[in-house]
Amino acid sequence: MRLKSKLYKKEQDELTNKVIQILDLDEKGTTTLYELDTNKDKQNELLKLIPDIRKYFTYACIKGVREPEKVKRPYLSIIRHLAKRHYKMVGSDFRIYKDDKIIRTIKYTFIKK
Repeated sequence: MRLKSKLYKKEQDELTNKVIQILDLDEKGTTTLYELDTNKDKQNELLKLIPDIRKYFTYACIKGVREPEKVKRPYLSIIRHLAKRHYKMVGSDFRIYKDDKIIRTIKYTFIKK
């Protein structure tokens, strides 16, 4: 039996690129957790990829794909697992100043391997 990583390498690369396109990273290759949590369009686009991820990836370790209803942020699980193939994902504390309020969040930087 052949591994999915060998059988579907091209499809896996395409899905990884699609995830990065959906994230719409800025010029420094970053996005914030606050932006992901508030942007329902991005969340829905990522969740629509679940059938393809199940087809082309071994998803036993991706809880956001295996049991999305039991996870608080299944879209973040998908991002982390698929992006790690080509990117190192570094999280750091970040503050956004909006309407005289400070919103504390995590800033994710994607560094190409």
